[in-house]
Amino acid sequence: MSPSDLSDVARFWDAEAPTFDDEPDHGLRDPGTRVAWASRLAGWLPSGPWDVLDVGCGTGSLTALLAQAGHRVTGVDLSPEMIGRARTKLDAARLHATFVVGDAAHPPGAPVDVVLARHVVWALPDPRAALDRWVSLVRPGGALVLVEGRWSTNVGITASDLAAVVGPLVSGLRVEPLGADEALWGGPVTDERYALVARL
Repeated sequence: MSPSDLSDVARFWDAEAPTFDDEPDHGLRDPGTRVAWASRLAGWLPSGPWDVLDVGCGTGSLTALLAQAGHRVTGVDLSPEMIGRARTKLDAARLHATFVVGDAAHPPGAPVDVVLARHVVWALPDPRAALDRWVSLVRPGGALVLVEGRWSTNVGITASDLAAVVGPLVSGLRVEPLGADEALWGGPVTDERYALVARL
């Protein structure tokens, strides 16, 4: 993606930042939704604390849950506005994480134990290249956790399509359906939502 394309993407998400947390699964403002995500994260990550890279971290809601659980978290997002809101959110909760404005597809940084991406893969221009990069950052024995979906708006990526791409890059994976867990989304959903958890 060219620098001008990246700038356009950053501007789009900068404009979305003020209302991004209005969605129940983005802002995690409801205690039940927050607990549901915290529980899922605890089941997906190896026993820690671990070094976690949250790519496309948005306003940092999952970053905050990970930091609260004791993990050492770095959040990367292309949008300065999203990163600003993430910093404010963690400061208000007296939690620590490192935040970097950068391309989620090509995050900077040293090796980590876990790379987490929620609703990011479907939006990338070259998902395979991004997945190669993310896998290269995960230490042996670590995990790649991808929360994705194929939504009723006909955007997204199906679990079977994502598994076909990720499978050759990892030592094993499982797909966990999430659509029936209303607490995660703030209500019922009818489209495909899932987590793909891969071990390296």
